[in-house]
Amino acid sequence: MSRRSHDLHGSAPDSSRTALLLIDVINDLDFPAGDRLLAHALPMAHRIRALKRRCRDAGIPAVYVNDNFGRWQSNFQRQIEHCLRDGCRGRDIAALLQPEHDDYFVLKPKHSGFYGTTLEILLEALGAQTLVLTGMAGNLCVLFTANDAYMRDYRLVVPSDCIASEDEEDNRYALRQMERFLKADISPAHEIDIERLPA
Repeated sequence: MSRRSHDLHGSAPDSSRTALLLIDVINDLDFPAGDRLLAHALPMAHRIRALKRRCRDAGIPAVYVNDNFGRWQSNFQRQIEHCLRDGCRGRDIAALLQPEHDDYFVLKPKHSGFYGTTLEILLEALGAQTLVLTGMAGNLCVLFTANDAYMRDYRLVVPSDCIASEDEEDNRYALRQMERFLKADISPAHEIDIERLPA
C-alpha cells in the first residue's frame, strides 16, 4: 500500500510532502524538574514560533502532537486553556505556540507520537514524506517519535535549537543519536532552507 491513500474518509484538506510536528509544547510543566526544562524550553519556543511562521508561508502544515496528561478524557482545547491560566509554569510557552485555527493535533498516551494515535493516518492523508520534529523533551518524546518515524521511512529534520530537555548534555546526546542512527538533519532552524523542503 502506498504511503498516500486516496480513499481515506475525512482526509486532511492540506497536501504537503513535509509536515512540522510540535511535540508536547502545550504543557503545564507541573513536575519536579519543570523549572529546569522551562529554562531551556522558553528560548526554544521563540525559535519554534519563527520556524512555524516560515513553514506556514511555505504551505507546510503544523501538527501538534501532545501528551494527554495520562487522562483518557482529555480535550486538547481544555489543555490549552489549562496551560494558559495565570500561575501555570508552562504558560509563556503555550502563549507563544498556541495553535491556529487550521493546525492539526493528535493526543498521545505515551512518549512516541505514533504509539496508540492517529498520527500515521493523518500524515498519510497529508502525503507527508519529510517530518520536521520540534518540541520537548528532546531525549524522550522527540527521540521516541523520531525512532518510530524512521522505522516508517520518513525523512527527518530535527532543528537542534528547536528541541529542549531538562539537561543540556542529554539533549545533545539525543541529537547525536538522531543524526547518526536516524539520518536526521540537525541543522539549527535558521540554516534550514524551508523552500527546499518538499511541499
